[in-house]
Amino acid sequence: MKTKSETSKFTKYVILLMLNPGKSLDEGLIRGHVAHLRELDRLGHLVMCGPFTDYKGGMIIIEADTIEQARQIAERDPFVESGAENYELRTWEISCEENRHLGMG
Repeated sequence: MKTKSETSKFTKYVILLMLNPGKSLDEGLIRGHVAHLRELDRLGHLVMCGPFTDYKGGMIIIEADTIEQARQIAERDPFVESGAENYELRTWEISCEENRHLGMG
């Protein structure tokens, strides 16, 4: 398990949210989801987020100390807690000029 100090600043976690068949998102659920995102932002976890325009779901990119913490964040989302959406969690290693494209550039 990597701790925050061991986790590269280029490591992020991607939460892919997908609407479950037969489910819908009402205004109260959406407001709860937005409040969750605001809290993640306040705590310094939120990198970026938003819905897909061509798919029923969205993506949240976060910073977390461990994948377990990232999973807890995903499971606290009201969309997931309510059963309206499910999620996939991915660890994303960013390739950029600063890290010489993961040492390959």
